[in-house]
Amino acid sequence: MSTQTTLVLFKPDAIEKNITGTVLAKFQGLGLSIQGIKMMQLDSAILKEHYAHVADKPFFPEIESFMSQSPVIAVALKGHNAITAVRDLLGPTNSSEAPAETIRGDYGETMMINVCHASDSEEAASDELARFFKPEELFNL
Repeated sequence: MSTQTTLVLFKPDAIEKNITGTVLAKFQGLGLSIQGIKMMQLDSAILKEHYAHVADKPFFPEIESFMSQSPVIAVALKGHNAITAVRDLLGPTNSSEAPAETIRGDYGETMMINVCHASDSEEAASDELARFFKPEELFNL
């Protein structure tokens, strides 16, 4: 068990539903602390990099359109086993399979419209944090 920093991206549906504060409070309720936070508009280049594992799939244009329809909020969260804690609270990626009391079960709609993206491993967290934050934008609080 270790202290980790992970990336959470509040997707356009979270922004449009105005639930980012509610969801962020749930993460903080787990004892996670904010190390960095910013709102940003994602462009095609960063989306192709972030979704490189599916960028060649026929459904990627739908992801790209959804993820660029409004700004997102990128948050770096730090705490004890942060990666697992965040993912457990979010619930399964497919919101229709997520149980009540998880973020996706309570607020998500589909596989894509599911409130947040969260890093799934320490390696992914490291890569994703570097993608969305400059070193000087992260604070060790």
